[in-house]
Amino acid sequence: TETALPITEVALAAGFGSLRRFNTSFREAYRMAPRDLRRRPRAASDETLTLRLGYRPPYDFPAMLAFLRHRALPAVEVVGEDAYARVIAPPEDAPDAAPGWLRVSEAGGDGHALLLQVHGVAPARLLPIVARLRRMFDLDADPRMISAALSSDPLLQPMLQRHPGLRLPSGWDGFEIAVRAVLGQQVSVAAARTLATRLAHTFGRPLDTPLAPGLERLFPTPAALADADLSSIGVTRARADTLRGIARALLDGRVDFNAERTLEDFTARWVALPGIGPWTAQYIAMRALGHPDAFPAEDLVLRRVAADGDAALTTRALSGRAEAWRPWRAYAVIHMWRQASEEAVAAASRTAPAARRKRAPGTPASRSRTARGTRVAHPRGGHA
Repeated sequence: TETALPITEVALAAGFGSLRRFNTSFREAYRMAPRDLRRRPRAASDETLTLRLGYRPPYDFPAMLAFLRHRALPAVEVVGEDAYARVIAPPEDAPDAAPGWLRVSEAGGDGHALLLQVHGVAPARLLPIVARLRRMFDLDADPRMISAALSSDPLLQPMLQRHPGLRLPSGWDGFEIAVRAVLGQQVSVAAARTLATRLAHTFGRPLDTPLAPGLERLFPTPAALADADLSSIGVTRARADTLRGIARALLDGRVDFNAERTLEDFTARWVALPGIGPWTAQYIAMRALGHPDAFPAEDLVLRRVAADGDAALTTRALSGRAEAWRPWRAYAVIHMWRQASEEAVAAASRTAPAARRKRAPGTPASRSRTARGTRVAHPRGGHA
């Protein structure tokens, strides 16, 4: 009743392969035929399809946007103060079809839902798009269950109390996340984003016409990178070999993003690829699959936060402590990264006034070592 879509397209969007089966199910559920419901005034025809994606509260949507904004790829996605938007590639069976785009924002009110607007996409593609977004924005999580399981740890309890709606940010495309995980090895988030932007602009498909402000290009496909010369984007030869290796492994089926695999099976397949270690494999599982128990135990930021002011824990010690956090270890990661980020901001705010006081009269601000000019690079990619 909210769109002018023909009943056949509504059936396809709902996942039915048979219009007859759709009509039967509709009669059983609503005691009327679809055409009877459509006798109400029809909505105006528009290529935009709008859906509400429900979730269990609490949900910290601003924190989700902040995480994605810090990593957003220019021309591929746009993260504003209140919404996320990105280009949608054509389906694999129709690569020459026109791309579409989507926008996710808060629905408003007390309906506990996000608002999804999809532009230029066939209704039959709605189900996989919705599934991707529900994973990407972690809309199926039960925050109360997760909090109850993790709050028994005195380290995590105050973090959970401060940010009860913090969710696990995933990504739109598995290959995109995997590539960015490799680019982020041993560099800061900002440096990784710069490399990913160069990669997208050099090897991604430009759109004939921007779909919306800031949405002008598709991220490269595995086929586009399998034999690409990546030296122009500024990565090392080893990183370039790893990226091409990932692309080829996806094309020949050695690795995939099958969410039905166990975490152990998934990470074992990825670690078997040259240049992919346990940290990267776990990070891909966490961000590409949204796996709730993924845990990059080698991460130095996590080992420092878990030490709670003492010397950083060893990987083995952190892994041992995290056994009590199963099967929600990835949520512990997000909270600990958030904690580290807040501590870094607090430290910077304390440092900046002191630096200004020490500056000699007439010294240009650009030469002062203030917090703004200080870059803290987190090992293992700086994903905090």
